[in-house]
Amino acid sequence: MRILFIGDIVGHGGRKAVQALSPQLQSEFGCDFCIANGENMAGGNGMTKPLLSEFTPEMVDVFTSGDHTWDQREFPGQIDALPNVLRPANFHRSQPGRGWGVFTARNGIKVGVVNVIGRVFIKLNTDSPFDVVDQAVAELRQETPIIFVDFHGEATSEKIALGYYLDGRVSAVIGTHTHVPTADSRILPHGTAFQCDAGMVGARYSVLGREAAPVIENFRTGMPARFAVCEESVTLDGLVVTVDETTGLATEIQRVSRDFN
Repeated sequence: MRILFIGDIVGHGGRKAVQALSPQLQSEFGCDFCIANGENMAGGNGMTKPLLSEFTPEMVDVFTSGDHTWDQREFPGQIDALPNVLRPANFHRSQPGRGWGVFTARNGIKVGVVNVIGRVFIKLNTDSPFDVVDQAVAELRQETPIIFVDFHGEATSEKIALGYYLDGRVSAVIGTHTHVPTADSRILPHGTAFQCDAGMVGARYSVLGREAAPVIENFRTGMPARFAVCEESVTLDGLVVTVDETTGLATEIQRVSRDFN
């Protein structure tokens, strides 16, 4: 089977691009399931239940997240009512939501999805992603050999290390967070698809989806500035992974990039 993975959705323009392009891409590549990182969809910071309700199952099956999960103050009270939304599994166990789950693809096959967050250069108090992902994978493999891991992290070394750590035990380890698609898509030696970062769904003429001018001014002068989301000239970055339904191992990984407007 084939699974479409979409990078961080940024703002209104990113949401509209996914809603328009995801069904087209899934049809074009013969995908039966779609995972997207949604943590920047609410004006670049966080998610809300109303915004998530804009997406049908034909657009996105599962949303993952990251360090901006709780940016919208109402979202902690909403996430438990959203069974297709994951927050990083290595957040403290007292936090609402869940970090992994089993979902049914349109072809009837079960897909496990895990969301973890890195600790290098990310200023959050989290547990080790390596320890937590062990628990998640052991639980998911009781139901399905097909397991996708969204590793939301800053450091490429940390992402690559987790990829090799899970090689042969999961179908794919895909990085998110940096908003820049990396050119290292590959199948690791024991059959796990890997890419350091899937990129974003955001403005191609921007700084990580934000208007360039205030970001430049902040870097140049050190003065604080409001980084408004750039909503025009949006590109969808992602990838398609082909998985053997019996073994759960990947046989192909293909980068995808499509302009929306």
